[in-house]
Amino acid sequence: MDGGEKRFEGLSDLEMSKVLSGISRDPLLKALMQKKLFTELGLSPELIKAIHKIGYEEASHIQSEAIPFLLSGSDVVGMSQTGSGKTAAFSIPAIQKVDPSLRAPQILILCPTRELAVQVAEEVSKLAAFKAGVRELPIYGGQSYERQFRGLQQGAQIIVGTPGRVMDHLQRKSLVLDKIKMVILDEADRMLDMGFLEDIKIILKQAPKERQTVFFSATLPRPIQDLIKTFTRNPKTIEIAAQAMTVPSIEQIYYEVDRRFKIDVLCRIIDIQDIKFGIIFCATKMMVDDLTEHLTARGYAADKMHGDMTQPLRERVIAKFRKRGIEFLIATDVAARGLDVDDIEVVFNYDLPNDGEDYIHRIGRTGRAGRKGRAITFVSGRELYKLQSIIRFTKGTIRQERVPSVEQVEDKRSSLFVESLRETLEKGTYPRHDEMIKGLLDQGYASTDVASALIHMLNGDKPKAAPTPMESREPRGGRGGERGARSEGGRDRFERGDRSPARSREGERRDRPERSFPTREKAAFEERPKRPQQPSLPREAGMTRVVVGVGTIHEVKAGEVLGMILESTSLPKETVGAIRLYPKQTLVDVKEAHAAAVIQKVNGLIYKERKVWCKPEGA
Repeated sequence: MDGGEKRFEGLSDLEMSKVLSGISRDPLLKALMQKKLFTELGLSPELIKAIHKIGYEEASHIQSEAIPFLLSGSDVVGMSQTGSGKTAAFSIPAIQKVDPSLRAPQILILCPTRELAVQVAEEVSKLAAFKAGVRELPIYGGQSYERQFRGLQQGAQIIVGTPGRVMDHLQRKSLVLDKIKMVILDEADRMLDMGFLEDIKIILKQAPKERQTVFFSATLPRPIQDLIKTFTRNPKTIEIAAQAMTVPSIEQIYYEVDRRFKIDVLCRIIDIQDIKFGIIFCATKMMVDDLTEHLTARGYAADKMHGDMTQPLRERVIAKFRKRGIEFLIATDVAARGLDVDDIEVVFNYDLPNDGEDYIHRIGRTGRAGRKGRAITFVSGRELYKLQSIIRFTKGTIRQERVPSVEQVEDKRSSLFVESLRETLEKGTYPRHDEMIKGLLDQGYASTDVASALIHMLNGDKPKAAPTPMESREPRGGRGGERGARSEGGRDRFERGDRSPARSREGERRDRPERSFPTREKAAFEERPKRPQQPSLPREAGMTRVVVGVGTIHEVKAGEVLGMILESTSLPKETVGAIRLYPKQTLVDVKEAHAAAVIQKVNGLIYKERKVWCKPEGA
């Protein structure tokens, strides 16, 4: 690129630094440095559909700035810390520029490591989901050449690779760059540190001169500046300054959890840590709806907030949350932006945020006004690499911990109950039943047996089956970790039990919703007997229980069972209480006055091409 080199001839290092400094001091340009909705960036309907499916609602700063420049055909130099959302910043315009009818490499993305190459390729795959005919291909060392040869022969248009393996394919003539429209160097400074400078020069020289060239780098050392001078044409420079680390009083923890068991692990952590007030962030509106439904069915006081809700409805939810009318607010990033609520105990990152900025915004909602706070993050599989990027961006420490076991949660429940019982005894403010107890003792019952029977009746206890073994592994660095609990039925039915009253911030006690804890009875996994024996779980006063003949193996959710009952009976929602899903049947608490109507209307319904039976519990 001789013309590009001439434009920078005679510039001193200081002048070059000014050219590449990123943000102009012009107030107008500063005003434009705002986050935008993806619908404002001139993207194709296919890309907008994919972005909405993933759950992105608002572009990050780097995305808002880079995407319009890249769509216009400009070369770009992006100075941004890892974790700022730059992958989507260059992937989205790259996908839009691909011609699906041309079966040849059109976009080349260079990454320093195989892990990053795989991560970028996965992101590209999600974003290109609705653009028919577009294929991505990761190529990196350690993977079979045959698979990569096959992908190149089949006409993959977006190549994501490490410089070393890209050079191998160029030398073998299996990769040809004559149709390349855009070359992207992701984390250019890291590739420099790893010794790929000469490979990068060779690759850029073999690509067509008319291409777009894009550099993303946290820093711009002199060799990278030289590459920019040589191989770009009037680059648009964007700098997104790294934000300072969040409040030091926030304790940051992560758990490595299999995606299938996130809900169960979330419930365990809430119960064992006795969390009463928190925000749970999800990546998509669909996940917000799904998680709210599950937590509500398990007895938690939860509500949701996302972009599809009207502003008045959002305001009602926030007002209810501020007044402690709900325990947990489940939200997407955009819906919760600007939410200002004091005394939030914990922020859960149920799904990892898109970038480091969103992580900082999320966890900054706890630990306010000098108070201590907690941030708990769930990661699975390759998300660990993304979490490491966030850690580098925030310059903080996120400690890994082991997922609590069922036994630990049961022990916590028992200790809370014993504590509550001891306080009641010490206060002595309970009515006496001496005659009743004396009568039982006179009949020969031991006092310990009488007390145990009363506790059994109060908690709805029953003999415990041995827990299903959990798959776990030691986390990196030698600390304990756990992927999550696995049951024979594919999930750990972790239902919240009747917890003893928990201490509030003022030292007083307040009642919690009735919740049931997990049991693993062998019968739950076997064929339904002629007269099914259901667990003896507590229910609210005025409620009775019916059994509906659909369960988790029929891919039915609690909200669907609720909808089936309400639609068939036209009864109000308040008629139905707790809903507990099992593999082949569902327990539903309904008001006694309407139980007969529910059984009559639901029994015999055809739902998801299956005839549903419904009967009273124990019938």
